[in-house]
Amino acid sequence: MTVTVSRVVADYLSHGMPFKLSEDDVFLTCGCSQAIDVVLSVLAREGANILLPRPGFPAYEALMAYKGIEARHYDLVPERGWEINLDQLHAIADSNTVAMVIINPSNPCGTIFTHDHLTKVAETAKRLGLLIISDEVYAHIVFGEKPFIPMGFFASTVPVLTLGSISKKWMVPGWRIGWIATCDPDGILRKSQITEGIKKLMNIVVDPATIAQAAIPQIIEKTPKDFFQQTLQLLGHAADICYDRIQKLDVLYCPAKPEGSMFVMVKINISGLVDIRDDIEFSAMLAKEESVIVLPGSPLGLKYWIRVTFAISPSVLEEGFDRIAAFCMRHAKNT
Repeated sequence: MTVTVSRVVADYLSHGMPFKLSEDDVFLTCGCSQAIDVVLSVLAREGANILLPRPGFPAYEALMAYKGIEARHYDLVPERGWEINLDQLHAIADSNTVAMVIINPSNPCGTIFTHDHLTKVAETAKRLGLLIISDEVYAHIVFGEKPFIPMGFFASTVPVLTLGSISKKWMVPGWRIGWIATCDPDGILRKSQITEGIKKLMNIVVDPATIAQAAIPQIIEKTPKDFFQQTLQLLGHAADICYDRIQKLDVLYCPAKPEGSMFVMVKINISGLVDIRDDIEFSAMLAKEESVIVLPGSPLGLKYWIRVTFAISPSVLEEGFDRIAAFCMRHAKNT
């Protein structure tokens, strides 16, 4: 069964790629979280460091700390649509840097990297001698003008470990089915024993539930297209609401309309508030006073920012922003 499911996943991931993945390139995991854990475990060694995006997904830092891997952060630039600061990569990478992580579509920024930008990322990683860990758990959840382009498309330039799952696109997070795909047409990951390391580790960790695995071919191959179209339409509408409502609030700033995933980063103008010192206090007080939950930006690497999730019904989203507006007005400085 595992081989059959791996073949189905490999065929799915091969769509639009310049080369075809085989079932031996795909390792099934218990969700994308286990995929992250396995990859970091294989790459861990004394003195190793990995480059992470800021803002990013904090699970990487937590797992790396546990495995003794140093985290070094590169910035996503809000003024450039949250593109990677490529010059910064050269400044922070050294001989002990084993990989860089990209998250596309972006959690937490809600943006999509263009083909041109991914080309430059691949070329930069090649010059630095790095492999790329591409977290694509939100793959194809795009509703702006930019198409989603898998990092594996550039694997002839630089080797790529693609991480994904069925949880987001198919909206089944509790099923815990994910994967690691080795996009390695030139055999670099095989020669460096990384593929073999993944294979050996997968032999001693827990597999995804057999019943869930059995459903994967049906889910991937036979889910009606209108299911995805409806999902993207709803998320696109919610993203528009989110962006438009934020633009009307003087103390909040959103540098770019979200184009993918389910999140957006929003900057707080702390100087415009009388009794709130940072994003932690803003989030805690908003929850206490208005029962609206946002994620402080500090755990993601950006102080004075918050992450807003818009994967809810438009009516609830509108009510949430009504409460946020009332909260901001109540705490705004008198002008």
